Amino acid sequence: MQRLLCLVAASAALASDVTPVQKVIQMLEDMKAKGTKEMEEEQVQYATFKQFCDSTLSEKEKSITDSSDKIETLGADIEAAKADAERLATEAAAHSADIESATKEKDDASALRSKAREDFLATLKDYTESISAVGRALKVLKTQEKVSLVQLAEVKKMLPDEAVHSIDAFLARDKQSLIMEGAKGEPETYEFQSGGVVGLLEQLKTKFEGERETLETEEQAKKHSFQLLAQGLEAQLAQSKKELESKTQFKAKRLQEKASGEGDLAEARGTKESDVKYSTDLKATCDKKAAAFAERQALRKEELEALSKAKDVMAAPTVAGAAAKHLPSLVQKTALAFLRMHSPVGQEQVARFLQQRASQLNSRVLSAAAARAGADPIAKVKTMIEQLLVKMQEQANEEATKKGWCDAELKTNTATREEKADASEALQSEIDGLTAAITKLGEEGADLQMELTELAAAMAQATDLRTKEKAKNAATVKDAQEAQKAVAEALSVLKEFYAKAGEATSLVQTNAKKPEVFGDEPYQGMSGESGGVLGMLEVIQSDFARLQAETESAEEAGKKEYDEFMEDSKVDKATKTKSAEHKAGKKSSKSQELTMLEGDLQGTQKELEAANTYYEKLKPDCVDTGVSYAERKAQREQELKDLQTALDMLQ
Repeated sequence: MQRLLCLVAASAALASDVTPVQKVIQMLEDMKAKGTKEMEEEQVQYATFKQFCDSTLSEKEKSITDSSDKIETLGADIEAAKADAERLATEAAAHSADIESATKEKDDASALRSKAREDFLATLKDYTESISAVGRALKVLKTQEKVSLVQLAEVKKMLPDEAVHSIDAFLARDKQSLIMEGAKGEPETYEFQSGGVVGLLEQLKTKFEGERETLETEEQAKKHSFQLLAQGLEAQLAQSKKELESKTQFKAKRLQEKASGEGDLAEARGTKESDVKYSTDLKATCDKKAAAFAERQALRKEELEALSKAKDVMAAPTVAGAAAKHLPSLVQKTALAFLRMHSPVGQEQVARFLQQRASQLNSRVLSAAAARAGADPIAKVKTMIEQLLVKMQEQANEEATKKGWCDAELKTNTATREEKADASEALQSEIDGLTAAITKLGEEGADLQMELTELAAAMAQATDLRTKEKAKNAATVKDAQEAQKAVAEALSVLKEFYAKAGEATSLVQTNAKKPEVFGDEPYQGMSGESGGVLGMLEVIQSDFARLQAETESAEEAGKKEYDEFMEDSKVDKATKTKSAEHKAGKKSSKSQELTMLEGDLQGTQKELEAANTYYEKLKPDCVDTGVSYAERKAQREQELKDLQTALDMLQ
């Protein structure tokens, strides 16, 4: 009886505060409101996540397609650059062989020309000395009508061998003639008329002069032929060297483009692999989240219905006072945001002849010679014409030499101007291409930096969400544990009470008459209704245990998803960082190359300007301005011929 009173007192004390059932009811209401709010938040969160999945997967699909196209294009460009480099190497080797062959041919021709020039000078010297000796002999013989053999021997010492042989033959014939006529006398005192010897020497002189002139003409022709050959070989060498340099440079450029393309190809492949892995992982995660979302929403709906039903049961008068705090299956999952980022006659007749030819040829030289021929003595005129002939021949030689020099200079200058103009155009084209490439690399680098920034923000956001989710899950587990403890306590109190109440008995009956009061059956509490409350409390207790287990499982799954996201993001970040560094290095390299090409262009343009300036200097002397070199040469040859005719007329 005393124990019963203690239990009743404890129950009264408990009733004066908050009963376990009231606490369960309050917890059910709070859990339903919280579950409804979190269900709506989860719907908004999943809608944002689904939009992220759709847009990111679409971007990655486009990026993968672009990378595939870029890989195909780069592969074709690399093969084309490789084929060009091999072809250019073969062509450069052929040009080197051409240069070696042309150089040898030029050296051989120069050696032959040097030997021919030496032979010409030696022969010319012999002819000049012979003509001079015959002239001196003629001067001696013309002063005497008769010449003794002794005198003739002295004269012969001055003559060349051919002239001596001719005189000996002539004297032999003359002596035989005298013997046949009966002439007597000793050879030492033999005298003869000098006219025959003089005539013979004059013929020899004319012959020597003609042969010398022929020798000089042939020398000029050989010299001209050599100059043409040398110019042709020099032009061939210049062209071969130009082609060799051009193809060597182009080969180096193509090899550089091949290396650059290989670097871009490796980068494109890395970007594609990263995007494919990211896209595959993200799609799997998105599909998993979609299935989980549908399941969670259905479960949440069922939970809310169960909570409503449980609340109605718990709010019944029989279970009033029970309290609850959390909804069943309050499993909080955070949808991680996956953001990714990849001949002789009269003097007057000679003057008329020269004047007539001067008029026909419009020659100032012949006109001046005609004036002199009419005014000066014959001897002086002859000297003047001879000097004029020599002077004009010298002028002809000088002009021929100058013509060869001009032709060579003009040809070299033209080749230089064309080469520098082509080089300037090619350099400008390369500069334009490099400028465009540098701009593109800058834009791509900026895009990568933006993607890296967004990726870092996504990683930070994911970390923040994970931290909050972890804290929330920990709090949920703690609340579930406390709720289980509270419900267990309530169950213990009620079970203990009803167990004791079931053991109560009535007082012993007596025969004494007493006032009417409650029946004699013992009071065992509301044992008929306690079974429903105790069963509901046991269900709530099991729901809290399930909440703890599911929350702990959700925490483990959330941590795994977070770790996978961070790992993928780190790989993506490393790939993009490496790509950004590669593009920055490539941009720097191309900027240096651009600076070098701009310097080359400036130097080439200065060389072109210098070549154009030199051409303007050559034009007055080397470029035809009305009368061509061939016309001047033809007129001079005619003037020389007419002057020679006039000289022959005077002699």
